[in-house]
Amino acid sequence: MGRTHSYPADSEQARALATGTPVLRRGGASGGLAGGDGFHSALLLPLVARGETLGLVQFLRTGSGAPFDDDDLLLAQEIAARAAVSIDNARRYTHERSTALALQRSLLPRHAVEQSAVVTASRYLPSGSRAGVGGDWYDVIPLSGARVALVVGDVVGRGLRAAATMGRLRMAVRAFADIDLMPDELLTHLDDVVIRLQHEEGEEAGETSATCLYAVYDPVSRVCSLASAGHVLPAVATPPDGAGDAPGSRSVEFPEMPIGPPLGLGGLPFETVQFELAEGSLLALFTDGLVQSRARDVDTARELLRDGLAQGSASPDEVCDRLIAALVPERAVDDIALLVARTLSLDPGHVATLDVPSDPAAVAGARRFASETLTAWGLDGLSFTTELIVSELVTNAIRYGRSPIRLRMIRQSTLTCEVSDANSTAPHLRRARTYDEGGRGLLLVAQLAERWGTRHHREGKVIWAEQALRAEGLLTLPAT
Repeated sequence: MGRTHSYPADSEQARALATGTPVLRRGGASGGLAGGDGFHSALLLPLVARGETLGLVQFLRTGSGAPFDDDDLLLAQEIAARAAVSIDNARRYTHERSTALALQRSLLPRHAVEQSAVVTASRYLPSGSRAGVGGDWYDVIPLSGARVALVVGDVVGRGLRAAATMGRLRMAVRAFADIDLMPDELLTHLDDVVIRLQHEEGEEAGETSATCLYAVYDPVSRVCSLASAGHVLPAVATPPDGAGDAPGSRSVEFPEMPIGPPLGLGGLPFETVQFELAEGSLLALFTDGLVQSRARDVDTARELLRDGLAQGSASPDEVCDRLIAALVPERAVDDIALLVARTLSLDPGHVATLDVPSDPAAVAGARRFASETLTAWGLDGLSFTTELIVSELVTNAIRYGRSPIRLRMIRQSTLTCEVSDANSTAPHLRRARTYDEGGRGLLLVAQLAERWGTRHHREGKVIWAEQALRAEGLLTLPAT
Protein backbone atom coordinates (compact mmCIF):
# COMPACT_ATOMS: atom_id res chain seq x y z
CA MET A 1 0.00 0.00 0.00
CA GLY A 2 1.43 3.32 -1.04
CA ARG A 3 4.30 1.71 -3.00
CA THR A 4 5.06 2.48 -6.64
CA HIS A 5 5.33 -0.40 -9.14
CA SER A 6 7.43 0.08 -12.26
CA TYR A 7 7.22 -2.19 -15.31
CA PRO A 8 9.75 -2.59 -18.12
CA ALA A 9 8.70 -0.76 -21.28
CA ASP A 10 8.43 -4.03 -23.25
CA SER A 11 6.41 -5.92 -20.61
CA GLU A 12 2.78 -7.00 -21.01
CA GLN A 13 1.78 -4.77 -18.11
CA ALA A 14 3.30 -1.68 -19.73
CA ARG A 15 1.58 -2.50 -23.03
CA ALA A 16 -1.78 -2.99 -21.29
CA LEU A 17 -1.41 0.38 -19.55
CA ALA A 18 -0.34 2.11 -22.75
CA THR A 19 -3.08 0.66 -24.95
CA GLY A 20 -5.85 0.30 -22.39
CA THR A 21 -6.45 -3.24 -23.68
CA PRO A 22 -7.01 -6.14 -21.22
CA VAL A 23 -4.80 -9.20 -21.51
CA LEU A 24 -5.77 -12.84 -20.93
CA ARG A 25 -2.62 -14.89 -20.56
CA ARG A 26 -2.18 -18.59 -20.11
CA GLY A 27 1.15 -20.05 -19.15
CA GLY A 28 3.80 -19.81 -16.45
CA ALA A 29 5.15 -16.80 -14.59
CA SER A 30 7.56 -14.38 -16.10
CA GLY A 31 9.02 -10.96 -15.66
CA GLY A 32 7.02 -8.55 -13.69
CA LEU A 33 3.76 -10.36 -12.97
CA ALA A 34 2.81 -10.05 -9.33
CA GLY A 35 2.58 -13.18 -7.26
CA GLY A 36 5.83 -14.79 -8.37
CA ASP A 37 6.01 -18.34 -9.76
CA GLY A 38 3.30 -20.95 -9.46
CA PHE A 39 0.35 -19.49 -11.40
CA HIS A 40 -0.91 -20.92 -14.64
CA SER A 41 -3.04 -18.05 -15.99
CA ALA A 42 -3.40 -14.31 -15.49
CA LEU A 43 -5.69 -11.41 -16.34
CA LEU A 44 -4.20 -7.92 -16.77
CA LEU A 45 -6.84 -5.15 -16.78
CA PRO A 46 -6.16 -1.41 -16.97
CA LEU A 47 -8.27 0.67 -14.54
CA VAL A 48 -9.85 3.27 -16.81
CA ALA A 49 -12.37 5.89 -15.67
CA ARG A 50 -13.67 8.88 -17.61
CA GLY A 51 -11.09 8.31 -20.34
CA GLU A 52 -8.12 8.29 -17.96
CA THR A 53 -5.99 5.27 -17.02
CA LEU A 54 -5.56 5.15 -13.26
CA GLY A 55 -3.60 1.91 -12.85
CA LEU A 56 -3.56 -1.82 -13.47
CA VAL A 57 -5.17 -4.76 -11.72
CA GLN A 58 -3.81 -8.32 -12.04
CA PHE A 59 -5.75 -11.53 -11.38
CA LEU A 60 -3.63 -14.70 -10.99
CA ARG A 61 -4.83 -18.27 -10.77
CA THR A 62 -2.74 -21.06 -9.22
CA GLY A 63 -3.15 -24.68 -8.24
CA SER A 64 -5.40 -27.20 -9.98
CA GLY A 65 -8.16 -24.76 -10.90
CA ALA A 66 -9.14 -24.26 -14.53
CA PRO A 67 -7.30 -21.47 -16.36
CA PHE A 68 -9.04 -18.15 -16.89
CA ASP A 69 -11.29 -18.09 -19.94
CA ASP A 70 -13.17 -15.40 -21.88
CA ASP A 71 -16.09 -15.41 -19.43
CA ASP A 72 -13.67 -14.75 -16.59
CA LEU A 73 -12.21 -11.89 -18.62
CA LEU A 74 -15.66 -10.28 -19.08
CA LEU A 75 -16.40 -10.55 -15.34
CA ALA A 76 -12.98 -9.14 -14.46
CA GLN A 77 -13.54 -6.24 -16.88
CA GLU A 78 -16.83 -5.38 -15.13
CA ILE A 79 -15.15 -5.52 -11.71
CA ALA A 80 -12.24 -3.39 -12.93
CA ALA A 81 -14.57 -0.80 -14.49
CA ARG A 82 -16.55 -0.41 -11.26
CA ALA A 83 -13.37 -0.26 -9.19
CA ALA A 84 -11.89 2.40 -11.49
CA VAL A 85 -14.98 4.63 -11.17
CA SER A 86 -14.93 4.25 -7.37
CA ILE A 87 -11.23 5.10 -7.20
CA ASP A 88 -11.73 8.11 -9.46
CA ASN A 89 -14.69 9.32 -7.41
CA ALA A 90 -12.64 9.06 -4.22
CA ARG A 91 -9.75 10.89 -5.85
CA ARG A 92 -12.02 13.66 -7.16
CA TYR A 93 -13.76 14.01 -3.79
CA THR A 94 -10.41 14.30 -2.00
CA HIS A 95 -9.21 16.92 -4.48
CA GLU A 96 -12.44 18.95 -4.34
CA ARG A 97 -12.57 18.76 -0.56
CA SER A 98 -8.98 19.94 -0.14
CA THR A 99 -9.55 22.71 -2.70
CA ALA A 100 -12.80 23.83 -1.07
CA LEU A 101 -11.19 23.74 2.36
CA ALA A 102 -8.23 25.79 1.15
CA LEU A 103 -10.61 28.30 -0.44
CA GLN A 104 -12.75 28.41 2.70
CA ARG A 105 -9.79 29.05 4.97
CA SER A 106 -8.32 31.69 2.65
CA LEU A 107 -11.60 33.64 2.76
CA LEU A 108 -11.98 33.57 6.54
CA PRO A 109 -10.21 36.16 8.74
CA ARG A 110 -6.64 35.08 9.44
CA HIS A 111 -5.80 37.53 12.20
CA ALA A 112 -7.74 39.42 14.85
CA VAL A 113 -8.85 42.80 13.55
CA GLU A 114 -7.58 45.82 15.47
CA GLN A 115 -10.50 47.49 17.26
CA SER A 116 -11.34 48.55 20.81
CA ALA A 117 -14.94 47.36 21.22
CA VAL A 118 -14.49 43.63 21.89
CA VAL A 119 -11.89 40.93 22.44
CA THR A 120 -12.61 38.04 20.10
CA ALA A 121 -11.62 34.45 19.43
CA SER A 122 -12.92 32.12 16.74
CA ARG A 123 -12.86 28.55 15.48
CA TYR A 124 -13.69 26.99 12.13
CA LEU A 125 -14.01 23.19 12.01
CA PRO A 126 -14.78 21.45 8.69
CA SER A 127 -17.04 18.44 8.92
CA GLY A 128 -15.55 14.98 9.12
CA SER A 129 -18.31 13.55 6.92
CA ARG A 130 -18.10 12.60 3.26
CA ALA A 131 -20.64 15.30 2.35
CA GLY A 132 -17.89 17.84 1.73
CA VAL A 133 -16.90 21.24 3.06
CA GLY A 134 -19.82 23.61 3.69
CA GLY A 135 -20.21 27.37 3.53
CA ASP A 136 -19.92 28.36 7.21
CA TRP A 137 -18.18 31.69 7.88
CA TYR A 138 -17.66 34.46 10.42
CA ASP A 139 -16.21 37.96 10.43
CA VAL A 140 -15.26 40.86 12.70
CA ILE A 141 -15.59 44.28 11.04
CA PRO A 142 -14.51 47.58 12.67
CA LEU A 143 -17.07 50.34 12.18
CA SER A 144 -17.10 54.08 12.72
CA GLY A 145 -17.58 55.56 16.19
CA ALA A 146 -15.54 52.80 17.91
CA ARG A 147 -18.23 50.21 17.09
CA VAL A 148 -17.72 46.72 15.72
CA ALA A 149 -19.80 44.30 13.65
CA LEU A 150 -19.85 40.58 14.48
CA VAL A 151 -21.07 38.28 11.71
CA VAL A 152 -21.75 34.56 11.38
CA GLY A 153 -23.32 32.91 8.34
CA ASP A 154 -23.95 29.58 6.66
CA VAL A 155 -24.40 28.91 2.94
CA VAL A 156 -26.65 25.95 2.10
CA GLY A 157 -24.78 23.28 0.16
CA ARG A 158 -21.36 21.67 0.01
CA GLY A 159 -18.11 21.85 -1.88
CA LEU A 160 -16.48 24.51 -4.01
CA ARG A 161 -19.72 26.25 -4.93
CA ALA A 162 -20.72 26.72 -1.28
CA ALA A 163 -17.23 27.99 -0.39
CA ALA A 164 -17.21 30.42 -3.33
CA THR A 165 -20.72 31.69 -2.48
CA MET A 166 -19.61 32.17 1.11
CA GLY A 167 -16.74 34.35 -0.08
CA ARG A 168 -19.05 36.49 -2.20
CA LEU A 169 -21.49 37.00 0.67
CA ARG A 170 -18.71 37.85 3.10
CA MET A 171 -17.40 40.53 0.74
CA ALA A 172 -20.95 41.86 0.27
CA VAL A 173 -21.44 42.11 4.05
CA ARG A 174 -18.17 44.04 4.36
CA ALA A 175 -19.27 46.44 1.61
CA PHE A 176 -22.66 47.04 3.25
CA ALA A 177 -21.03 47.38 6.68
CA ASP A 178 -18.76 50.07 5.26
CA ILE A 179 -21.80 52.28 4.61
CA ASP A 180 -23.02 51.67 8.18
CA LEU A 181 -26.41 50.09 7.52
CA MET A 182 -28.64 48.98 10.38
CA PRO A 183 -28.62 45.17 10.82
CA ASP A 184 -32.08 44.67 9.32
CA GLU A 185 -31.28 46.93 6.36
CA LEU A 186 -27.98 45.14 5.76
CA LEU A 187 -29.73 41.76 5.69
CA THR A 188 -32.31 43.14 3.25
CA HIS A 189 -29.53 44.17 0.86
CA LEU A 190 -27.78 40.82 1.39
CA ASP A 191 -31.07 39.07 0.54
CA ASP A 192 -31.05 40.95 -2.78
CA VAL A 193 -27.49 39.76 -3.44
CA VAL A 194 -28.49 36.12 -2.94
CA ILE A 195 -31.49 36.54 -5.26
CA ARG A 196 -29.20 38.01 -7.94
CA LEU A 197 -26.85 35.04 -7.51
CA GLN A 198 -29.80 32.71 -8.06
CA HIS A 199 -30.65 34.45 -11.33
CA GLU A 200 -27.04 34.53 -12.51
CA GLU A 201 -26.36 30.87 -11.81
CA GLY A 202 -29.67 29.59 -13.20
CA GLU A 203 -31.77 26.61 -12.17
CA GLU A 204 -29.16 24.05 -13.22
CA ALA A 205 -26.87 25.21 -10.39
CA GLY A 206 -29.50 24.43 -7.77
CA GLU A 207 -30.97 26.68 -5.14
CA THR A 208 -28.74 29.32 -3.56
CA SER A 209 -29.70 30.00 0.02
CA ALA A 210 -27.94 31.11 3.19
CA THR A 211 -28.46 32.22 6.76
CA CYS A 212 -26.75 35.13 8.50
CA LEU A 213 -26.62 36.78 11.90
CA TYR A 214 -25.36 40.38 11.96
CA ALA A 215 -24.67 42.17 15.25
CA VAL A 216 -23.27 45.63 15.97
CA TYR A 217 -21.81 46.49 19.39
CA ASP A 218 -21.20 50.08 20.55
CA PRO A 219 -18.69 50.33 23.44
CA VAL A 220 -19.79 53.90 24.21
CA SER A 221 -23.45 53.09 24.91
CA ARG A 222 -22.81 49.34 25.48
CA VAL A 223 -25.79 48.62 23.20
CA CYS A 224 -25.83 45.57 20.94
CA SER A 225 -28.05 45.69 17.83
CA LEU A 226 -28.63 42.47 15.93
CA ALA A 227 -30.82 40.85 13.30
CA SER A 228 -31.08 37.28 12.03
CA ALA A 229 -31.84 35.93 8.57
CA GLY A 230 -32.81 32.35 9.37
CA HIS A 231 -29.78 31.92 11.61
CA VAL A 232 -29.61 30.43 15.10
CA LEU A 233 -29.57 33.10 17.79
CA PRO A 234 -26.44 33.82 19.86
CA ALA A 235 -25.88 33.12 23.53
CA VAL A 236 -25.21 36.05 25.87
CA ALA A 237 -23.33 35.52 29.13
CA THR A 238 -23.48 38.39 31.62
CA PRO A 239 -20.84 38.64 34.40
CA PRO A 240 -22.08 38.45 38.00
CA ASP A 241 -23.16 41.85 39.37
CA GLY A 242 -22.23 43.38 36.02
CA ALA A 243 -18.51 43.27 36.85
CA GLY A 244 -16.44 41.88 34.00
CA ASP A 245 -13.57 40.48 36.10
CA ALA A 246 -15.54 39.31 39.12
CA PRO A 247 -15.32 35.60 40.02
CA GLY A 248 -18.38 33.40 39.95
CA SER A 249 -20.67 31.98 37.34
CA ARG A 250 -22.20 34.05 34.59
CA SER A 251 -25.88 34.35 33.77
CA VAL A 252 -26.44 32.93 30.28
CA GLU A 253 -29.46 33.78 28.14
CA PHE A 254 -30.58 33.33 24.55
CA PRO A 255 -32.15 36.63 23.43
CA GLU A 256 -35.84 36.48 22.64
CA MET A 257 -36.16 37.99 19.20
CA PRO A 258 -37.75 37.17 15.85
CA ILE A 259 -35.72 35.14 13.39
CA GLY A 260 -36.21 36.41 9.87
CA PRO A 261 -36.40 34.20 6.77
CA PRO A 262 -33.26 32.72 5.21
CA LEU A 263 -31.54 34.79 2.54
CA GLY A 264 -32.81 34.24 -0.97
CA LEU A 265 -36.57 34.24 -0.44
CA GLY A 266 -37.06 37.97 -1.08
CA GLY A 267 -39.79 40.38 -0.02
CA LEU A 268 -39.92 39.34 3.65
CA PRO A 269 -38.86 41.70 6.47
CA PHE A 270 -36.03 41.45 8.95
CA GLU A 271 -36.08 43.06 12.38
CA THR A 272 -33.35 44.69 14.48
CA VAL A 273 -33.40 44.11 18.23
CA GLN A 274 -31.32 46.17 20.68
CA PHE A 275 -30.24 45.41 24.22
CA GLU A 276 -27.64 46.76 26.63
CA LEU A 277 -24.69 44.64 27.75
CA ALA A 278 -22.60 44.95 30.88
CA GLU A 279 -18.87 45.36 30.33
CA GLY A 280 -17.21 41.95 30.17
CA SER A 281 -20.25 40.15 28.77
CA LEU A 282 -19.67 37.26 26.40
CA LEU A 283 -21.39 36.96 23.03
CA ALA A 284 -21.22 33.53 21.41
CA LEU A 285 -22.21 33.46 17.73
CA PHE A 286 -22.17 30.09 15.97
CA THR A 287 -23.54 28.03 13.11
CA ASP A 288 -26.03 25.23 13.69
CA GLY A 289 -23.36 22.54 13.40
CA LEU A 290 -22.33 23.38 16.98
CA VAL A 291 -25.70 22.50 18.51
CA GLN A 292 -27.20 20.01 16.05
CA SER A 293 -26.17 16.38 16.39
CA ARG A 294 -27.67 12.94 15.80
CA ALA A 295 -26.50 11.92 19.26
CA ARG A 296 -28.50 14.56 21.22
CA ASP A 297 -31.32 17.05 20.83
CA VAL A 298 -30.92 20.81 20.48
CA ASP A 299 -32.13 21.53 24.03
CA THR A 300 -29.38 19.33 25.49
CA ALA A 301 -26.80 21.07 23.32
CA ARG A 302 -28.03 24.48 24.45
CA GLU A 303 -27.61 23.43 28.07
CA LEU A 304 -24.04 22.31 27.38
CA LEU A 305 -23.45 25.65 25.66
CA ARG A 306 -24.95 27.46 28.63
CA ASP A 307 -22.71 25.54 31.06
CA GLY A 308 -19.60 26.29 28.99
CA LEU A 309 -20.29 30.03 28.97
CA ALA A 310 -21.34 30.23 32.61
CA GLN A 311 -18.06 28.97 34.09
CA GLY A 312 -16.30 31.90 35.72
CA SER A 313 -13.98 34.35 34.01
CA ALA A 314 -11.94 33.13 31.06
CA SER A 315 -10.52 34.54 27.85
CA PRO A 316 -12.58 34.18 24.66
CA ASP A 317 -9.93 31.78 23.37
CA GLU A 318 -10.36 29.52 26.41
CA VAL A 319 -14.14 29.74 26.06
CA CYS A 320 -13.89 28.59 22.42
CA ASP A 321 -11.80 25.57 23.45
CA ARG A 322 -14.23 24.76 26.25
CA LEU A 323 -17.27 24.88 23.97
CA ILE A 324 -15.63 22.83 21.24
CA ALA A 325 -14.59 20.16 23.76
CA ALA A 326 -18.09 19.97 25.27
CA LEU A 327 -20.18 20.08 22.10
CA VAL A 328 -18.24 18.75 19.11
CA PRO A 329 -18.01 14.98 18.52
CA GLU A 330 -14.85 13.37 17.21
CA ARG A 331 -16.22 13.43 13.66
CA ALA A 332 -18.66 16.29 13.20
CA VAL A 333 -21.31 15.75 10.50
CA ASP A 334 -21.53 19.46 9.71
CA ASP A 335 -19.13 22.38 9.49
CA ILE A 336 -18.86 24.58 12.58
CA ALA A 337 -18.06 28.28 12.83
CA LEU A 338 -17.79 29.78 16.33
CA LEU A 339 -17.11 33.40 17.26
CA VAL A 340 -16.84 34.45 20.91
CA ALA A 341 -16.55 38.14 21.83
CA ARG A 342 -16.02 39.71 25.27
CA THR A 343 -17.42 43.22 25.32
CA LEU A 344 -15.45 46.26 26.43
CA SER A 345 -16.68 49.73 27.30
CA LEU A 346 -15.04 53.01 26.42
CA ASP A 347 -13.87 55.14 29.33
CA PRO A 348 -16.43 57.97 29.74
CA GLY A 349 -13.47 60.34 29.94
CA HIS A 350 -12.66 59.47 26.32
CA VAL A 351 -16.04 60.68 25.03
CA ALA A 352 -17.17 64.31 24.88
CA THR A 353 -20.56 65.53 23.60
CA LEU A 354 -22.08 68.92 22.90
CA ASP A 355 -25.66 69.79 21.94
CA VAL A 356 -25.48 72.38 19.17
CA PRO A 357 -28.25 74.94 18.53
CA SER A 358 -29.47 75.18 14.93
CA ASP A 359 -27.86 78.60 14.54
CA PRO A 360 -24.81 79.53 12.42
CA ALA A 361 -23.47 81.46 15.39
CA ALA A 362 -23.12 78.13 17.26
CA VAL A 363 -20.25 77.02 14.99
CA ALA A 364 -17.75 79.12 16.93
CA GLY A 365 -18.86 77.45 20.18
CA ALA A 366 -18.43 74.00 18.62
CA ARG A 367 -14.89 74.87 17.52
CA ARG A 368 -14.06 76.15 21.00
CA PHE A 369 -15.50 72.98 22.57
CA ALA A 370 -13.35 70.83 20.27
CA SER A 371 -10.20 72.80 21.12
CA GLU A 372 -10.83 72.61 24.89
CA THR A 373 -11.54 68.87 24.67
CA LEU A 374 -8.30 68.20 22.83
CA THR A 375 -6.38 70.24 25.39
CA ALA A 376 -7.88 68.13 28.18
CA TRP A 377 -6.87 64.99 26.30
CA GLY A 378 -3.34 66.23 25.64
CA LEU A 379 -3.90 66.36 21.89
CA ASP A 380 -3.32 70.06 21.23
CA GLY A 381 -1.36 69.16 18.12
CA LEU A 382 -4.61 68.07 16.45
CA SER A 383 -6.50 71.28 17.25
CA PHE A 384 -6.02 72.97 13.88
CA THR A 385 -7.32 70.13 11.71
CA THR A 386 -9.99 69.09 14.22
CA GLU A 387 -11.43 72.59 14.47
CA LEU A 388 -11.65 72.76 10.68
CA ILE A 389 -13.39 69.36 10.52
CA VAL A 390 -15.83 70.26 13.33
CA SER A 391 -16.57 73.62 11.74
CA GLU A 392 -17.45 72.05 8.38
CA LEU A 393 -19.53 69.20 9.84
CA VAL A 394 -21.49 71.44 12.21
CA THR A 395 -22.06 74.05 9.48
CA ASN A 396 -23.33 71.34 7.15
CA ALA A 397 -25.74 70.02 9.82
CA ILE A 398 -27.07 73.52 10.63
CA ARG A 399 -27.51 74.42 6.98
CA TYR A 400 -28.99 71.18 5.65
CA GLY A 401 -30.02 69.12 8.69
CA ARG A 402 -32.67 69.36 11.37
CA SER A 403 -32.54 69.68 15.14
CA PRO A 404 -31.50 68.16 17.43
CA ILE A 405 -27.84 68.51 16.37
CA ARG A 406 -25.09 66.96 18.48
CA LEU A 407 -21.30 66.94 18.29
CA ARG A 408 -19.52 63.92 19.75
CA MET A 409 -15.76 63.38 20.00
CA ILE A 410 -14.32 59.92 20.71
CA ARG A 411 -10.74 59.21 21.67
CA GLN A 412 -9.48 55.67 21.22
CA SER A 413 -6.73 54.47 18.87
CA THR A 414 -8.04 57.22 16.59
CA LEU A 415 -9.80 60.54 17.13
CA THR A 416 -13.36 60.55 15.78
CA CYS A 417 -15.56 63.61 15.37
CA GLU A 418 -19.25 62.92 14.78
CA VAL A 419 -22.12 65.33 14.10
CA SER A 420 -25.64 63.92 14.18
CA ASP A 421 -28.93 65.52 13.14
CA ALA A 422 -32.52 64.47 12.51
CA ASN A 423 -32.40 64.73 8.71
CA SER A 424 -31.89 61.39 6.94
CA THR A 425 -30.63 62.96 3.69
CA ALA A 426 -27.01 61.94 3.15
CA PRO A 427 -24.42 64.55 2.07
CA HIS A 428 -22.15 63.97 -0.92
CA LEU A 429 -18.96 65.37 -2.28
CA ARG A 430 -19.33 67.75 -5.19
CA ARG A 431 -16.85 69.72 -7.21
CA ALA A 432 -16.79 73.47 -6.45
CA ARG A 433 -16.14 75.72 -9.42
CA THR A 434 -13.49 78.44 -9.22
CA TYR A 435 -15.76 81.26 -8.08
CA ASP A 436 -18.21 79.24 -5.96
CA GLU A 437 -18.45 80.35 -2.34
CA GLY A 438 -19.65 76.94 -1.12
CA GLY A 439 -19.33 73.27 -1.98
CA ARG A 440 -15.86 72.74 -0.52
CA GLY A 441 -16.81 71.67 3.01
CA LEU A 442 -16.92 67.89 2.66
CA LEU A 443 -14.05 67.97 0.18
CA LEU A 444 -11.94 69.65 2.87
CA VAL A 445 -13.08 67.09 5.46
CA ALA A 446 -12.14 64.26 3.09
CA GLN A 447 -8.65 65.71 2.70
CA LEU A 448 -8.07 66.31 6.40
CA ALA A 449 -9.45 63.00 7.73
CA GLU A 450 -8.01 59.53 7.33
CA ARG A 451 -11.57 58.24 6.83
CA TRP A 452 -15.01 59.82 6.81
CA GLY A 453 -18.54 58.71 6.08
CA THR A 454 -22.22 58.76 6.93
CA ARG A 455 -24.32 56.29 8.86
CA HIS A 456 -28.08 56.32 9.21
CA HIS A 457 -30.23 55.47 12.19
CA ARG A 458 -33.94 55.60 12.97
CA GLU A 459 -33.85 59.27 13.99
CA GLY A 460 -31.61 60.67 11.26
CA LYS A 461 -27.94 60.41 10.35
CA VAL A 462 -24.40 60.83 11.66
CA ILE A 463 -21.52 62.30 9.65
CA TRP A 464 -18.17 61.25 11.05
CA ALA A 465 -14.49 61.91 10.37
CA GLU A 466 -11.57 59.95 11.77
CA GLN A 467 -7.97 61.05 12.34
CA ALA A 468 -5.01 58.88 13.31
CA LEU A 469 -3.34 59.58 16.66
CA ARG A 470 0.25 59.66 15.53
CA ALA A 471 3.10 59.49 17.98
CA GLU A 472 3.93 63.16 17.59
CA GLY A 473 0.27 64.11 18.00
CA LEU A 474 0.37 66.30 14.90
CA LEU A 475 -1.31 66.18 11.54
CA THR A 476 -0.36 68.47 8.67
CA LEU A 477 -2.74 70.16 6.29
CA PRO A 478 -2.51 68.38 2.92
CA ALA A 479 -1.41 70.40 -0.08
CA THR A 480 -4.16 71.67 -2.38
